[in-house]
Amino acid sequence: MAVNEDQEMELEALRSIYEGDDCFKELNPVTFQYRVGDHGDSKAFLIEVSWPETYPEMAPVINMNAFFNNSISSAVKQNITAKLQEQVEANLGTAMMYTLFEYAKDNKEQLMENHQPINNAVTSSGTDNATMTSNAASSVKKRNKKEQLTKAQKRKIAERTDHRGELPRGWNWVDVIKHLYNKPCDLLSLIIH
Repeated sequence: MAVNEDQEMELEALRSIYEGDDCFKELNPVTFQYRVGDHGDSKAFLIEVSWPETYPEMAPVINMNAFFNNSISSAVKQNITAKLQEQVEANLGTAMMYTLFEYAKDNKEQLMENHQPINNAVTSSGTDNATMTSNAASSVKKRNKKEQLTKAQKRKIAERTDHRGELPRGWNWVDVIKHLYNKPCDLLSLIIH
């Protein structure tokens, strides 16, 4: 898609304004995404805006169908799109991307006031829920289970330990004298330096 002079100027401005901002993403020179809110925020949403060839004289295309917005109901998405379209109509003919993103950021609570997170996992009956909880309980039991040892491993541990199951004192100590004998060291040179 060809980019006109107004679009080039706005693109340059957007790049300088949002440089280093994790919320802003340029998909291509005419398509942008802006995340309103943090990743962990249940009321966060992602706006995707595309410029037609005659932008800014013609309204940009606002899309809320990004995967990030799967937990948002379609009614809330339509409400956000309608509010952003009002801002587009008010700013038609001028560079408006910064205005749209800042409007969404400043009015996030108002735009998401009717938001109830959607759980995308669908269960068909109550017995499925009981099965899921019993599966979860069995997986917890599996995690808490001790590692099984072979007979040889058990025998080796028993040979190293005393009658109380404890290792004898100094079982992993280094024989200092043998070590020094193998690595002779001139004590005088250590003292002088």
